[in-house]
Amino acid sequence: MTDRKFPIGLFIPKENYSAEDLNALITIIKNSPAELRKLVENLSDEELAKTYREDSWNIRQIVHHISDIQYLHYFRMKKAITEPDNDEMTLINMNAWSATTDSLTAPVADSLLTFEAITTRYMFLARTLSEDQLAIRYYHPVRKIWFTQKDALAISAWHVQHHLGHVRWALG
Repeated sequence: MTDRKFPIGLFIPKENYSAEDLNALITIIKNSPAELRKLVENLSDEELAKTYREDSWNIRQIVHHISDIQYLHYFRMKKAITEPDNDEMTLINMNAWSATTDSLTAPVADSLLTFEAITTRYMFLARTLSEDQLAIRYYHPVRKIWFTQKDALAISAWHVQHHLGHVRWALG
């Protein structure tokens, strides 16, 4: 079933990202809340309970996860530019977060609003970063690699497209 795990493939960072690459990533991130809303806002509880593969999160959990992680991406970016001595990436236990009551039962409408709002702030901040700020690096202890802010934008764009693919698979 691993073929059902990565609808757009694994994330592979580039050696560097041009200004055009960054603009494309920002556009993907900026447009993602509307894409997600279009996919899920009118789904029934039964449809929100659908999964894309055996033992996977359901659509409701994915929507809440996307919103949670978008906030985390924004938080990491802001933390990196405001706390230069802190070079380890903030992590969460995604599976534990997806198992909380709000992730399992809360309406998706609130997470759609949160996702839209935080994406607006996140992209506003991303567009204002200088080359020095974009070059700030921090360590991802699980992946065991260093990310620049450019890499962080790339994985953020990949992340939401990855989960949009999961939702599309679940809806079949």
